[in-house]
Amino acid sequence: MTSKKKNRSSAKKPRESVRRSNLSKLKLHPKILIFDIDGVLIDVRATYWRSAIETVRHLSGKRVTYADLHKWKAKPGHNDDWRMTANWVTALGKPTSYDQARAAFEKFYWGTDERPGNVHNEKFVITAKQIEKWAKKYELHLFTGRTRKEYAFTFDKWPHSKHFRTVVTMDDVKNGKPAPDGLVKILAGRDPSTAVYVGDNIDDALAARDAKVPFMAILPKGAHGYRERLANFRRLGAVGILTRASELNSWLGK
Repeated sequence: MTSKKKNRSSAKKPRESVRRSNLSKLKLHPKILIFDIDGVLIDVRATYWRSAIETVRHLSGKRVTYADLHKWKAKPGHNDDWRMTANWVTALGKPTSYDQARAAFEKFYWGTDERPGNVHNEKFVITAKQIEKWAKKYELHLFTGRTRKEYAFTFDKWPHSKHFRTVVTMDDVKNGKPAPDGLVKILAGRDPSTAVYVGDNIDDALAARDAKVPFMAILPKGAHGYRERLANFRRLGAVGILTRASELNSWLGK
């Protein structure tokens, strides 16, 4: 009995050693941290997501759900909410152009004389202290699918936005996500492996893959379509899966 226990004990040690070795290899040592905004630094469930749902219901006259929303968000090219809603409403039987979808969406997002816009519901999900901590060790940048106006509305009022050296919005590149143009612009010829991009949807993952920048995916436990989204992120080469941006710390080497 004693010898068997010893054998089992000795057999476990190499596996534990290998496991620790693999974990140590997963540590990242970037010089540059690049963040998406929506779903990464800002909770957009009551802003962009709600505006998309309200736009589709308004234009199609049909009841749609958040589960439906995430099925459409999971399609490549739908980081752009105006494109997504145009395609979604069209699929529901009412042909809708990009401009028509944008005009309707913006009434819900920015508001009208009759009702306040959903934009006022924006909430940061990252602390100022965490941004300051990262800024002491890394270059910080933003690559977002927002317009410059949408970015400015929230971030111009936030004093800690000064820590981001470059902010690339959809207005600043010829090709928006999933094209890698924004990441390429931020890198400005530097080695992509010295950066990490943190995003939360398939277009972020595609942009990172094509720019050859290591990608960390934000995917909260229990999120709509969790298993499918997890499989897609892994298929596209995500280095790791985080439930929130602050978990990036456990992946960063000292």
